[in-house]
Amino acid sequence: MHPTAAGRARTTGVAVTALAALAALTGLTGCGSDSTDHATEALGSKPAVQSPPPPKKPQVRVLPGMPPVLNPKDVYAADRPNKLSPVVKDFPSRVYVPNTNSNTVSVIDPKTYRVVKTIPVGTQPQHVVPSWDMKTLWVNNDKGNSLTPIDPKTGKAGKAVPVHDPYNLYFTPNGKYAIVMASLDRELVFRDAHTMKRVKTEPVSCYGVNHADFSLDGRYFIASCEFSGEVLKVDTQKMKVVAQEKIPFAGSMPQDVKISPDGKRFYIADMMAGGVWVLDGDKFSKPTLLRTGKGTHGLYVSRDSRRMYISNRGEGTISIFDFTKNRLTEKWPLPGGGSPDMGGVSADGKVLWLSGRYDSEVYAIDTRTGTQLARIPVGSGPHGLAVYPQPGRYSLGHTGIFR
Repeated sequence: MHPTAAGRARTTGVAVTALAALAALTGLTGCGSDSTDHATEALGSKPAVQSPPPPKKPQVRVLPGMPPVLNPKDVYAADRPNKLSPVVKDFPSRVYVPNTNSNTVSVIDPKTYRVVKTIPVGTQPQHVVPSWDMKTLWVNNDKGNSLTPIDPKTGKAGKAVPVHDPYNLYFTPNGKYAIVMASLDRELVFRDAHTMKRVKTEPVSCYGVNHADFSLDGRYFIASCEFSGEVLKVDTQKMKVVAQEKIPFAGSMPQDVKISPDGKRFYIADMMAGGVWVLDGDKFSKPTLLRTGKGTHGLYVSRDSRRMYISNRGEGTISIFDFTKNRLTEKWPLPGGGSPDMGGVSADGKVLWLSGRYDSEVYAIDTRTGTQLARIPVGSGPHGLAVYPQPGRYSLGHTGIFR
């Protein structure tokens, strides 16, 4: 055989042997695989496959079933101007005013500042409360021992649901239970959030339990007791009072409760102390007083989480607390006085709405300047009005605490 031909034969033989060995190697890697890929792998040149990054762990260990915290540094991160949930985005903008002495709810069109509807409800309605899923507004008929549902899409009231002593109403952050603040019964009544069927009753030793707010993780809430000057700490999951203390002021009458944006402090309005108590909720230590004005009552956070509007019912003013500066910065007097009580901030953050408890009127106030935009006549004894809809993913109750 010609030498060159013999060389080619040897080369061919080696190649065949190598390919056979490679084929055997690829056969061991499993059927149905691409031979080219495995050949590359066998030669040690296949690119490394990168594993997907592990899922991020939630930054806050929340109450089971509760939506995750959007921003651990800002409880109100979901409440930005006009950031409406798909659930409520098509609801007409209205202000619902429960008239405690008239047994009605006045419905105001915020664009015209006029009452467009008056809804008869049960005896002594105290607050209008958005449900956890934000689909229903519940009117708390305290003396009528019932809750009247209002469809915020149509503005129509439904059949009242029997519930005893519903002075105020809240919802657990996981949407599982409604919490009835049964003020005169001296009870916290946990009910099914949809059917309002009683699930558990937690007796309290204080008098006049009425307002509350939840911790950043939703695992506990702080509640005020108006008639005995006390505050409670309640374990949300256990539905149990775990701590209780007396406010260090003779004759104290604590009212509204709000948590700071960073979740580190609770602010408790005190009608008789003329200011706001600042409480470390985790430690539940002795609170300190921040004096604001006579008859301090309602607390509302601005849409940018920078300020808190504080209504001083006894002197007709609104104090402004700046969270970023940790101090009071302004005080807005209502022209001619008034009795600013409970309310809320408009969806765009531009208007603060407050009921005039003893003046049968509602105030609309410019949040940039403190200028009174309107005084609107309503029924007698307007109390916990709800501005609706508002931004947020879900409601914790009262006149609109959204997360």
